[in-house]
Order: sequence, then C-alpha cells, then structure tokens
Amino acid sequence: MSVEIFTEEFLNSVQSLIARHHTIYPRLPPQGLFFEALVEQAFRTAGRSVEDLIASVPNSPWHDLLVGGVKLSIKSETGNSTRAATISITKLCTTETGEWTVKALVGHTLAHLGRHDRMLMVRAIWRDRAFDYQLLDIPLDLLGRMKDAHFSEVGKRAGRRSLAADVRDGDNKLFRVHFDGADGKCQVHGLPVALCRSLREWRQPIE
Repeated sequence: MSVEIFTEEFLNSVQSLIARHHTIYPRLPPQGLFFEALVEQAFRTAGRSVEDLIASVPNSPWHDLLVGGVKLSIKSETGNSTRAATISITKLCTTETGEWTVKALVGHTLAHLGRHDRMLMVRAIWRDRAFDYQLLDIPLDLLGRMKDAHFSEVGKRAGRRSLAADVRDGDNKLFRVHFDGADGKCQVHGLPVALCRSLREWRQPIE
C-alpha cells in the first residue's frame, strides 16, 4: 500500500487555497493545470520540501506529481453538470496513435493506470450561491476492472467508431468506459462517489 500522502495538513491546505482562489474567481472552480498547481502548493504548505515534489511536464502520459516517491494522478470535475453522487472522468488518458482495437485500447489504459500509485480528484457541485466541494481518492484497481468488460461499437460517427462497455460486478453496474473515436480519449462515466474514498467535503459560498 502506498504511504499516506493525503494528510490532514494537506487537506486543510487544499481547502484554504481553494477559498483563496474564489476571492479572485468567485464563480470559477479551479480545474486542470490550475488545480494541479494548487495541489503542489498545498503539499508545500503542508510541509513537503521542494526536493520532495517533482511535477511532470503538462499533459504528459506520466504521473502529474511525484510526492515523496508516490506517483500521483490529479483530476478535476468542476463543470455545472457535475453530479453529487456519480463521477465523470473526461480524460482518464489519451490513446495516442496505434491500433484501434479493444485489446490495444484497454491494454494502453491499464498500462497508464499502472504508472500511478494514487488518483486525487476535486469535484465542485454547483449550488444556488455556493459550490459543494468533494476531494476523492479514486481506487485505481476499481478502474482497472475494465479489463473484464465486453466492449461494442457505439454511435454513428463515420470512420473510426467509438467503443464502450459497462463495467460490472455481477448484476451491478459499476461505471461505463468510453473510448472516443473522434479524439482518442478514454472516458469514465457514472462511477459512484460511494465507491471512492472521501477525503473531505465542504461548502464554499459564492460572494
């Protein structure tokens, strides 16, 4: 098991930095590269040294941040369609170029997951005059269960067709995996928040 990097000091720092972000951008939650930079700063504020934190080149296929040897993937879901109970990961990874087959695509995605130790996700659920924030630790082994799913072509796009499958545990649907034929992204939809480790939840008022 990976060493615990999501300490109380780190979580306090993330919450504090997001609050400061909203003093500048009251109606825009941090996402993408902005949230990655915020996470790195939160680790520093929580006591990690500069030498203990190594960020990868933006948009590389490797981990986003190396934290004391722990390879961390950082995700965000902050659009106004974000649901409180289910998660969407719009880019788990990109398939780059290569063979467009289930075996190749799933193999590429599993290899990508294997280059990480932990996945941290921030989620912002839009309310009337507030954001409800969730910080989640998403189990990589849960995402890896796509290896047993049965994929089929979906959509009506001409040329390279998208491939999708429901990942199941017996009769229970866990989530849906979608390999987009247009942009090559592997996407995850409908992953229950309840299947992930909740690190912190709080409400951020909008001034």
